Amino acid sequence: MRIDIASLLRPHLRQLQPYTSARDEYSGSEGVFLDANENPFGSSTSQDFNRYPDPYQTALKQEIAKIKGANPAQIFLGNGSDEAIDLLFRAFCNPGQDNVILLPPTYGMYGVSAAINGVEVRNVPLTPDFQLQPEKILSAVNAHSKILFLCSPNNPSGNAVKREDILFLLENFPGIVVVDEAYIDFSEGASLLTVLDQHPNLLVMQTLSKAWGLASLRLGMAFASPELIRVLNQIKPPYNISGLTQETVLSALQNKGKVDEFIQLILEERKFLQKELERLPYILRVHNSDANFLLVQFEHPNQVYEDLVKEKIIVRNRSSVLHCAGCLRITVGTREESIALLQALEKVCQS
Repeated sequence: MRIDIASLLRPHLRQLQPYTSARDEYSGSEGVFLDANENPFGSSTSQDFNRYPDPYQTALKQEIAKIKGANPAQIFLGNGSDEAIDLLFRAFCNPGQDNVILLPPTYGMYGVSAAINGVEVRNVPLTPDFQLQPEKILSAVNAHSKILFLCSPNNPSGNAVKREDILFLLENFPGIVVVDEAYIDFSEGASLLTVLDQHPNLLVMQTLSKAWGLASLRLGMAFASPELIRVLNQIKPPYNISGLTQETVLSALQNKGKVDEFIQLILEERKFLQKELERLPYILRVHNSDANFLLVQFEHPNQVYEDLVKEKIIVRNRSSVLHCAGCLRITVGTREESIALLQALEKVCQS
């Protein structure tokens, strides 16, 4: 199915004249800059932050493109992935008229953004083993279904969903398919970036918060057709990524070898933690994971969670989430942190 992105866009945005910043009009790095009402004397810190940053993060996108095998024109950078999610709602969903398809249990911000933007949510649950139900998803679609959000590896279950099911939906869903790959660095499966050129309705989200260890900088990446990326750039705030973030991330991207080490360490620690948890008689199940966390089922999850907090071990209680009854979500930590968790579980579960 060939999707016309312009036909999905909210009508009033088709003629939108976006805000043009000073850096849109002149993007050079040399000159006497008297165009943006900046302080010409510098900053009140030891570094110079008196000039506005590149609104399109050109240098950063060029480096990301090399690493990800994409074209810079296919990249949108946002204040976390949450900015891209919100912009998609604002670009394509008419409040009170359109709907989006969500696949619970899944990342909570899709539903929150839908509520903020006044957009109907149609939930099509995953199977009990956290896989897609493609035919049921398509049966929930109507003429006002604009976006399908799916997460792979999924949060909170940790598993990758079947690639063939995603490809089927890309061919048959009559709107934009968002594949959230926040945890793809920890999965053996290939990213959907490899088929980006074949599907103009595909948008892949990734992040620097997990494997790259840059969560505090809040930089999310969205990869899509240049046409779709242009839409996001038209409606985003002009300077949505700070100069400090751009400089810091640009520096971090030069050290991909360190990130590969991080990924290997996390995979080793995930294997260790899963093996040790499965030894414990009071744990009912440890779900296999393609992410940097484990979904672990307990008989009395609420009590275990509260007792762990008292021991200063903080995990996420997902026991009230669909298909996650009894489950706590546990991030893979260092070996020392995992041992502290295991010791705390011994204490609270045998008391």
